Amino acid sequence: MAELTEIRVRHPERLAEAWQRRRTRGLVGEDGRLLIVAADHPARGALGVRGDRMAMASRPDLIARLMTALERPGVDGVLATPDILEDLLLLGALEGKVVIGSMNRGGLQGAAFEVDDRFTAYRTADEIASRRLDGGKMLTRIDLGDPGTVSTLESSAAAVTGLAEHKLMAMVEPFWSTRAEDGRVTNLLDPDSVIKSIHIASALGATSAYTWLKLPVVDELDRVMEATTLPTLLLGGDPTVAPEATYASWGKALSLPSVRGLVVGRALLFPPDGDVAAAVDHAATLVHGGGA
Repeated sequence: MAELTEIRVRHPERLAEAWQRRRTRGLVGEDGRLLIVAADHPARGALGVRGDRMAMASRPDLIARLMTALERPGVDGVLATPDILEDLLLLGALEGKVVIGSMNRGGLQGAAFEVDDRFTAYRTADEIASRRLDGGKMLTRIDLGDPGTVSTLESSAAAVTGLAEHKLMAMVEPFWSTRAEDGRVTNLLDPDSVIKSIHIASALGATSAYTWLKLPVVDELDRVMEATTLPTLLLGGDPTVAPEATYASWGKALSLPSVRGLVVGRALLFPPDGDVAAAVDHAATLVHGGGA
């Protein structure tokens, strides 16, 4: 990690050069499925995992866990903010991997403006394309009681259109959200709320040709997935749930035709037993083995 800092001090231009040299790949392989490891929570100040509210605070530890995950067979790529991706880039961990840039991280966890998810990381499709990334991801929370929602929708629509112009994946992560009495933003995960969020997210932008959805695993998922023909990646879910239950829910969901893989962060990077490689291997078997 000290070497990374030294490069940033003395040779920051190497980052731009490394993006241009990076060996890329097609978005999907023969099976049309993806397993993406996510690491964009810290940029929103969301560092907690289970009972440890600062679990993701150490950058060397997080990078080490990501390196372990990306080295495992069946892991297609990573979703993260520029700072994390650039560390991985300098370490050579992104060669031949799908790289998705996280775009809007301005809705800081616990903030009064949390639902106003400003684009503060990769802000435009041009920034993603110039670095030869494979796509961009936008969190799109919909709270009918929060005026910040409309700017999030407008910005997400612009990003979808811009990414499509570059023929890059637009990964939209919609939630129907509300603010509880204690001020916390809560995502409603009942089937009807998820279905409404899907319909709104699917219509963002001038074309949906390159749009993929990132959705939670919820009850009645077969009915939920009837809401769209867009390819969908399932998010990792609550890391407090027992791994066996999580794997079972993933396996069942992956049997649905529009579900094309997983985007998982904390559940794989911080498993209860600490064995990142084993957790990743299990997820890779589910994704590329066609589910349970």
